[in-house]
Amino acid sequence: MSLILDEHRQYLADGNRVSAFRHAIEEVVTPGDVVLDLGSGTGILGFMACRAGAKRVYAVDEGPIVGLAREVAKANGFQDRITHIKGLSTRVALPETVDIVLADQIGRFGLESGILEYFADARVRFLKPGGVMVPDEVRLIVAPVENQTLFDQVEFWRRAPAGFDFGAACTIAANTGYPARFDSAHLLGVPARAISLRLSTATPDALNAEVVLAAARPGTLHGIGGWFEAQLSPGVTLTNSPLAARPIFRMQVFFPIGRPVSLEERDHIDVRLRILPAGGIVSWTVEVRGARNGHGPSPIRKGRFAHSTFQGMLICKEDLERTDLRFMPRLSPWGEARRSVLELCDGRRDLREIEREIQHRHPALFQSFAEAAAFVTEVVTRYAV
Repeated sequence: MSLILDEHRQYLADGNRVSAFRHAIEEVVTPGDVVLDLGSGTGILGFMACRAGAKRVYAVDEGPIVGLAREVAKANGFQDRITHIKGLSTRVALPETVDIVLADQIGRFGLESGILEYFADARVRFLKPGGVMVPDEVRLIVAPVENQTLFDQVEFWRRAPAGFDFGAACTIAANTGYPARFDSAHLLGVPARAISLRLSTATPDALNAEVVLAAARPGTLHGIGGWFEAQLSPGVTLTNSPLAARPIFRMQVFFPIGRPVSLEERDHIDVRLRILPAGGIVSWTVEVRGARNGHGPSPIRKGRFAHSTFQGMLICKEDLERTDLRFMPRLSPWGEARRSVLELCDGRRDLREIEREIQHRHPALFQSFAEAAAFVTEVVTRYAV
């Protein structure tokens, strides 16, 4: 089974997610509306829009699942109302503007899947004045968490796994946001809203937030948990919160701190976030202060930690050298072959002719016609129209 298909199986099997989108679409779609479904996948949101009365749906997805979506649309009698477009939404064009934009491009912490970029572009190029976006608002929620198991994933690299020193991995591990599945027992305090974004106006610019959290009980702080709340429509909220009565089956995220900190009730945890949505970079600074008792001395700082997923990137010397502004790049043999394919896609040659020419031009790379054909197919399906 295709793992992409199985991913969509999980989406469709999530009754809370499906129900939330169905109710939101029924709330905002009116008969005769034109709808754009971004990252449409199997097309489920477009099918719901059709049932709610949409006149036309443009389903846009850059993956090969578009082929399956067409078949499913036909099987359900929607082929005359749904137009499937294979491509990245920011690079395609529509024949008309739309009344409603739909998408579930919401990551574990709300923004990782590019929803700000895609919605900002769709708002400018596709949406009619006064049009509706679903979701309408995304809120990022944070909470102090205690979870030794998750923290052990960071500490693993300090323990000489297999008897070797892997200390060089420690910085990367400590600056990574980890998929997590929290429950209420992991939370050391009441969650707080860090960032709230209306998608009708939000842009992919840098985001900053400061939140003061308070420990509701004694425990050990291992990091900060994060999740989202999405206002799909005026009456429907979608969330992966571990405290929600009907959460969707989507994991949360764990942002570790440099070392565990023992907390007492009413200790303060100051959290500062900086998010660069376009680059997928999240920075988190956490300062822990002991609770102040009456008119006593100022609270004691128990720890201060600064982390960023930028420092968690795997970067090797070879790649870094290629970013030096003094670097003079030239194409590798494989780059030359790719350029040859692009040059031959001139609208005058068919695919078989291009495949033969590529094998002729680059015999050292392709030992058989089949190898050349596979390479050409990979390039053509990505860039040709």
